[in-house]
Amino acid sequence: MGCIKDVPTLRGDNYTEWRKKVDLAFVCAEVDWAVDTPQPPKPTEPVREDKDDDAAWEKKKREYAPLEMSYTLENKKWVTANKKCMAFIKNTIEHAIVDSIAECASVGKYLEKIKSQFTGSSKIYAIQLLKQLVTKKYTGGGRGIREHILRMSNMAAKLKPMDADLELKPALLVHLVMASLQKEFDTFVVNYNMQPERWDIEKIAMCVQGEDIIKFSYGGFLNYVKDNKKKNFNQGNQSSSSKPHGKAPM
Repeated sequence: MGCIKDVPTLRGDNYTEWRKKVDLAFVCAEVDWAVDTPQPPKPTEPVREDKDDDAAWEKKKREYAPLEMSYTLENKKWVTANKKCMAFIKNTIEHAIVDSIAECASVGKYLEKIKSQFTGSSKIYAIQLLKQLVTKKYTGGGRGIREHILRMSNMAAKLKPMDADLELKPALLVHLVMASLQKEFDTFVVNYNMQPERWDIEKIAMCVQGEDIIKFSYGGFLNYVKDNKKKNFNQGNQSSSSKPHGKAPM
């Protein structure tokens, strides 16, 4: 269970990622079977009836002995695995949250309660991601447009584990990326719209080449307008004979 350090602390909006890491930790520790396996039922002890003579009673006890031994071993194995899983889970949940979750005898039921409690949080988080995808704009800076595209792709990927119906089709994601580009990429977008084939998110990374062309045309600088204020981003230290459209940040 040493991989506990790789499991994020459950805070509310990261339930999907937390559960994936918890399941992986259980698999690595070979205790994942305890999640779906109920506690072994104790076998019914034999009862001596009035008609049973000594021989019949001894036979009943002999037949019960291996059942009792098997139960003892299986139950001990289950209790140990269940205890490890419960302790692991409780140590990866924020203290305020773990106190609000009702105690359960089995780790399987405990995980069901956690899932039920955070279903609403996951829906809220999904709505937030969708809003970000629709409204996100590329404003330059950072590591360039490649990083911008990867961020949008990662946000879209987070929707699928929450609900299969929320998975964005590649074509829709490409359109969202195109819509997020500033007017400096209008020529690129027009060229894309004129193409007969559809692009996937990998091919649209060709926008990087378009950014390089724009950067060269501005002498190594990209100017973006946001909130009616011009922002200048130095995209490299290469010198250019053309006059820059702004000062490089100090």
